[in-house]
Amino acid sequence: MRSVGIFGGSFNPVHVGHLRLARHLRQCGALDAVWLTLSPQNPLKDTDLLVDDFHRLAMLRLAVAEYNDIEVCDVELSMPRPSYTINTLDLLSSRFPDCRFRLIIGSDNWLTFDRWRESERIIADYGVIVYPRPGYEIQLPIEKDNVEIVSAPMTDVSSTMLRRAISTGEPVDDLLPAPVIKYIKTNKLYQ
Repeated sequence: MRSVGIFGGSFNPVHVGHLRLARHLRQCGALDAVWLTLSPQNPLKDTDLLVDDFHRLAMLRLAVAEYNDIEVCDVELSMPRPSYTINTLDLLSSRFPDCRFRLIIGSDNWLTFDRWRESERIIADYGVIVYPRPGYEIQLPIEKDNVEIVSAPMTDVSSTMLRRAISTGEPVDDLLPAPVIKYIKTNKLYQ
């Protein structure tokens, strides 16, 4: 059975931190693939600053084009909104019965994971991989089966910071994949 990590997010925009983490999790051997899963509407986030789904999906596809073990998953774009992770995982499991899906989240999300819809079933049925985020320490050990804390490279970059930088004309060349930068400029995003 193929082990696939589901790394969901708004990817507004996708940046090198997302890609480094996905590559690390794939290369450390725990997963056969990582699917960057575009979330059109996170029920716990403000969606006023989101660029259209179409643009975020296009940027994701550009960002992963050179990788064969990182894929883009757009299943949530056809699901009812807001998006609930448990529904996404259940749908993916029914569509891909040869895959074992595991949820990938940052330590910032882990600290509020009990607020997620059916969080305990996500853990029991799918499992959760938690990676570190700057400023969000996790108290170890975690007394839950099927939750794995991984050490992964931390990149102190966020999509919020990048949107601000782009809007003020600050350079972001080292923080975004080159095709994504070109796409943002061509489409005048985050101005």
